[in-house]
Amino acid sequence: MLAPRRRGIATVNAEIRDGIVPAAHALTPARDPGGPEASGANYRLVALIVASALFMEFVDATVLATALPTMARDFGVRPAEMSIALTSYLLALAVFIPASGLLADRFGSRTVFRAAIALFMAGSFACGQAPSLSLMVAARFLQGMGGAMMIPVGRLVLLRSVAKQDMVNAMSWLLVPALIGPVIGPPLGGFIVTYLDWRWIFYLNLPVGVLGLWLVGRYIANFREDVPATIDWAGFVLSGVSLGCLLFGFEMASRAGQGALAGSLLAVGAVAGVFYVRHAKGREGAILNLALLQDRTFRLSVIAGSVTRITQGAQPFLLPLMMQVGFGFSAARSGMITVATAIGSLAMKAAAPRVLRALGFRRTLVWNGVIGTAGYAICGLFGPGWPVWAMFGVLVLSGFFMSLQFTAYNTIAYDGIAPQQMSSATAFYATFQQLMLSLGICLAAAALHVAMLLHGHARPLLDDFAAAFWTVTAISLCATIWNRRFAPDAGAEISGHSE
Repeated sequence: MLAPRRRGIATVNAEIRDGIVPAAHALTPARDPGGPEASGANYRLVALIVASALFMEFVDATVLATALPTMARDFGVRPAEMSIALTSYLLALAVFIPASGLLADRFGSRTVFRAAIALFMAGSFACGQAPSLSLMVAARFLQGMGGAMMIPVGRLVLLRSVAKQDMVNAMSWLLVPALIGPVIGPPLGGFIVTYLDWRWIFYLNLPVGVLGLWLVGRYIANFREDVPATIDWAGFVLSGVSLGCLLFGFEMASRAGQGALAGSLLAVGAVAGVFYVRHAKGREGAILNLALLQDRTFRLSVIAGSVTRITQGAQPFLLPLMMQVGFGFSAARSGMITVATAIGSLAMKAAAPRVLRALGFRRTLVWNGVIGTAGYAICGLFGPGWPVWAMFGVLVLSGFFMSLQFTAYNTIAYDGIAPQQMSSATAFYATFQQLMLSLGICLAAAALHVAMLLHGHARPLLDDFAAAFWTVTAISLCATIWNRRFAPDAGAEISGHSE
């Protein structure tokens, strides 16, 4: 490191941008927290490396969804009760994501990113060893603690490495391996459940994690603040209690005989949330910076994206259950059909920059949001008599349009964010992203339970699943209200669109 210091920080960073030296050798004080003037030649490599960690999360989630009915049988619980295994993971994300940006500023993005991968691997191993649902929930929470740092810190690394005009392209590269995970996840999960043991679902994360640790250590720069902000511990506790109680309150509300517990949790969560708002209002360095919502584009992206993610969270929970419990399909057959949404998402990535350039963000979000949500609503009409090619086609198109929607949300959100606020903005956005995915699972489970009660069914039948699908898609359709409020020229510099 002595030679690079004699050449100077600017020289080293120029060599990194030109691909002469690995990014891991960057001198951390030299960086623009909002991203460089121009992207380096290796910015796609940085995006792919970040995505290698996200790959584990996407494979894990999609494979696990296919395995839920089999796991429920082994644990001796009803399939619908397995939603807590998904919710506990997402709960950990919602609770710990707010601290991720501050930790990255204090210890360096590479250090925190590698620690997150290691923690995720430890949680994966614990999941594979879990003998009961309660211990599975605890292991999934440990996994979520690792995932909580991987998601926003990985995005922060990319935002600080890529110029604004290359952001749409970089986001598309970031999502390629993360989308390959869902493509191989459902059929892989079906194969493992049908022919092997579901515990191998979690052991698959270990070799991928080892590769990710090596790549991050070699190529990712250790960005950090010279004078990091003090961690808001009071805010961390209040936000964690609020988010945790609200999520588990919604989860318990979907279970029979848990009304009193659910009501208590929701009440505590609401009170803690009010106290957090009072604590954070006007406070510099709050763990969830509410002042970010003063930026119109960021605020609209948070609200509209959150409402839309209700359906995105519910769909991976409802589809495999409907096909295996409602249709009587095997896990392998179910996985081969549900992979269609990931194929549609992957196909969209090459089209996203061109669509946004032609239509702009506002028009894309308004019309594409309606089309994508309607596609998932059609899933409520599925039945065992439907041709496989027809279900597959609907899911491909749904995945295509919904993936375009989230690419647009995730990109335009930071259009007006100041460079020094980028860390807190990524943590804030990722927190609500994961919170609403969790809420989508809870609402889907609750809608399924209510439909079963109304229809007098002991186990979920097709009309129960239809009611659940239409409930969550009706909620997500409300995002159109906020999509229409984006300025016509919002994100024009990013998309290249001109009226």
